[in-house]
Amino acid sequence: MTRKKRNNPLPTVDEFLGYRPVRIEFPWRTGDDGRVSITVPKFTSKTGARFVKMMHKENTFDANLDALGSFVWVMMNGQMTVQELLEKVKEKFPGEQNIDQRLFLFLQQMQVLHYLTY
Repeated sequence: MTRKKRNNPLPTVDEFLGYRPVRIEFPWRTGDDGRVSITVPKFTSKTGARFVKMMHKENTFDANLDALGSFVWVMMNGQMTVQELLEKVKEKFPGEQNIDQRLFLFLQQMQVLHYLTY
């Protein structure tokens, strides 16, 4: 059995470090503890929105970020590259294990969830 070739090959590490992440314009706020909470719609389609309204529920939920995610979220405005973000993260969280992998995973998750773009 052969695997299908991906339409969008994964970037090299050097290519990824040059990306400039931009957060999607969801409402967000920073709490007293410095942690970010993003208000995200559950449904973007008219059908989904009507269903939620019919159930007398809110069409949003809050995604609460940890300290690393909150720190990065605030800076994701398209001005800084992933490399520059990584340098800032290393300064903010000195001595943290696998901080580069944690940052890369965070950015990957945010992209999969459509919370950011490059």
